[in-house]
Amino acid sequence: MFEEYQVNYAGFWWRVLAYLIDGLLLSIIFFPLSMGVALALISGGIDPDSPVLQLANLGLNGLQIAVTWLYQAFCESSSWQGTIGKKVLGLRVTDMNGNRISFARATGRYFAMMISGMICFIGFIMVAFTEKKQGLHDMLASTLVLSGPAVPNYVAPPPPPDFSYRGGGPMNI
Repeated sequence: MFEEYQVNYAGFWWRVLAYLIDGLLLSIIFFPLSMGVALALISGGIDPDSPVLQLANLGLNGLQIAVTWLYQAFCESSSWQGTIGKKVLGLRVTDMNGNRISFARATGRYFAMMISGMICFIGFIMVAFTEKKQGLHDMLASTLVLSGPAVPNYVAPPPPPDFSYRGGGPMNI
């Protein structure tokens, strides 16, 4: 499919910018939530060094991972083919043939991003040096991040028939 079209792989800095936009959007949700929970617990007389506060923090971290996973997986497997940050910058996540990815593949890609980050971010830095601008998580999930409009992978159907009457006289039934 790609033989007929110019493929524009999304570069490292465009992907970093999309990540920052998404991070900002998610922090608008989670920062006030975290502060509210912490202030509520502390104003309720909970000791700041209490295991209850640490447990609440752990719960909020788990919630943040779950919400971020669902946000990324749903957005990348949707018709948008990317998160809000990617959509703003005109980027999209595809499979190796340029098609939309499934929710399962988007989920695998999200959790593979954790591996990319755990190895001193080398999995992300790989984007700058690989031929198809793939990070480790893209390679593990067999995905690409492309820029520009999606390429149709179908032949456009013919226009529908025109059943309107254009005769000059009365219609014979």
